[in-house]
Amino acid sequence: MIVGRTFYFDAAHFLPDYQGKCEKLHGHTYRLDVEAHGDIRKDGMVLDFNQLKEIVADKILSKLDHQDLNKLVKNPTAENILEWIWKRLSAKLDLARVRLWEGHGKWVEKTRE
Repeated sequence: MIVGRTFYFDAAHFLPDYQGKCEKLHGHTYRLDVEAHGDIRKDGMVLDFNQLKEIVADKILSKLDHQDLNKLVKNPTAENILEWIWKRLSAKLDLARVRLWEGHGKWVEKTRE
């Protein structure tokens, strides 16, 4: 079974290896969908929604919200930011899927292999 939750954060970045307007510093409101996989436990849950919120807040939102992403990720494309997120969350959660939306209508996704 999969349990998921949606989060939002605001951050700025520029793409150093890109030619076009994204090579200049700009910001986005990101949407982050995190889905964890597991079996239903004795308490009837796969994962408490509040526990999921606490993990994402601690490992991800506290590091990314209102930050310059270039200070955390060398080339902060949506793909590289998602890899950064996946690495940190997979140490705490059995991830099924993580989707990162860069504004409206643009997203990248990584799924469990």
